[in-house]
Amino acid sequence: MFDKILIANRGEIALRILRAAKELGIATVAVHSTADADAMHVRLADESVCIGPPAARDSYLNIPALIAACEITGADAIHPGYGFLSENARFAEVLEHHRIAFIGPKAEHIRIMGDKIEAKRTAKRLGIPCVPGSEGGISDEDEAKRVAKEIGYPVIIKAAAGGGGRGMKVARNEADLVHALQTAKTEAKAAFGDDAVYIEKYLEKPRHIEIQVLGDGKGGAIHLGERDCSLQRRHQKVWEEGPSPALNVEMRERIGGVVAKAMQELKYAGAGTIEFLYEDGEFYFIEMNTRIQVEHPVTEMITGIDLVNEQIRVAAGHPLSVTQEDIRIEGHAIECRVNAEHPSTFRPSPGTISYFHPPGGLGVRVDSAAYQGYRIPPHYDSLVGKLIVHGRTRNECLMRLRRALDEFVVDGVDTTLPLFRTLVRNPDIQNGQYDIHWLENFLKTGGLPGSEEA
Repeated sequence: MFDKILIANRGEIALRILRAAKELGIATVAVHSTADADAMHVRLADESVCIGPPAARDSYLNIPALIAACEITGADAIHPGYGFLSENARFAEVLEHHRIAFIGPKAEHIRIMGDKIEAKRTAKRLGIPCVPGSEGGISDEDEAKRVAKEIGYPVIIKAAAGGGGRGMKVARNEADLVHALQTAKTEAKAAFGDDAVYIEKYLEKPRHIEIQVLGDGKGGAIHLGERDCSLQRRHQKVWEEGPSPALNVEMRERIGGVVAKAMQELKYAGAGTIEFLYEDGEFYFIEMNTRIQVEHPVTEMITGIDLVNEQIRVAAGHPLSVTQEDIRIEGHAIECRVNAEHPSTFRPSPGTISYFHPPGGLGVRVDSAAYQGYRIPPHYDSLVGKLIVHGRTRNECLMRLRRALDEFVVDGVDTTLPLFRTLVRNPDIQNGQYDIHWLENFLKTGGLPGSEEA
C-alpha cells in the first residue's frame, strides 16, 4: 500500500479522497492555490503545499508544481479526483516517468476514451452498443450530407475532443446541417484547440444512463449498476439517482454484463463510467469517463462499496475487494448538486457563506468542503456541496430528500437549493417521467419563478 498520497484537487472531492486515504491508514498531502489557503482539505491533511496563484493553469493544472510537491513531501502517489488533470494522459505518463503512482487508469486508456471518435471505435470493437453515425471525423459538407442521409435526420454534430455541451449542434434537415457543421467546428476549435467533429443520430427523448465499473487492470472487472443522470441543464448534470426509474433488473444485468465484459477485455484499471443514451429499450454508447464521477456517492449508497477506496487499492497493485456476485443493489439514492448559483438564472454567486447548516439524520449524506465563514472563490467550479439521500424505496428516498432539502441552510450566497425544493415536489419527477430535455423545458416554461431569464 502507498505511504503517502498527494491529492491533486480541491473542494469536496479533495476532502472525499482525504477521508478514504485516512481510513486506509495512508498519510495525505493537500495542495492548494493561494485562493484556497483556508480550504477544509488543507486544514485536515497531514501536510499541505501551496502550488501557485488562483488561476487553475498556474496551480491545479501546473504539472511541474505537483511533481515538486511530491518530491518535497515524499508522496509516492497522486489521486487526481475529477476535473483538472484527472483525464490527462500526459500527466499520467509524466508521473510514471517520475516513479509516482497515478491513482487512475493507464495513460493509453485515458487517451483512447478522451477522443470521442476513437472511444466510439473502441466501444464498437468491445461489443458496446453505439448510436448510429459516422465512423470517424467529418472532413467536409459533402461527407456530412452523405452520413446524415444514411442515418436519417435529425442528427447531432459533436466535437471529437468535446465535453460539457460545447461543440454540439443539432440539425433537423439538410438546410440546418451546413450551418450546424460550421458552428460546431468553430466552437470545438475555440474550446479544445481541435475542430474535428463527428455525426450521430439525434435521439428525441432519451434518458442519460451511466454504468459504474471497477477494474483491476489485469482482466478482472465488475459493474455496480446504473445511475440516471437525465436531469440536466446545458448538458451539465443537476440531479442523479440510482437505480434508474426507467430500468428493471433484467435490463440492468444485460447492459452491466456487456460493459463489465468490455472492461475485462480492455484490462481497465480503477473506477470508470460508461455513459449511454437510452430510448425505447435500447442503449447507445456516448462516452466513457476514466475517473471518479461527481455522482459516485449514489452508487456507494446503494451498494455499500467505497469506490475511492477501491481506486487506491487497485493503483497499489491489490485486487478488487469485491466480486460481481458480492454486488447487491439495495434501496434508492438521489444526489442533488448544490451550486453557488442563482436558482433560476444560474449566474455564479461567489462570496462568503455567513451561515451553513447541512441536514442530517438516517440515510442523509452531505459531501461538502464548505463551512460557516468559508469564502467561495470566483476562480473555480461553483459547487457548494452534494446532498445524497438513501431510502429503502424511491418514494421513501424522495420524502427523505424533501425533508433534507428543507433543513439545508446556506446563507450569504445564492444557491440552487430552491430549484431542488421545487423539483422534488414535481409530479413528473415523483413519477420518474423525465428525459434529458425535461429540465430545460421546465425552466423555459416558467417552472421556477424567474426561470424564463435563464
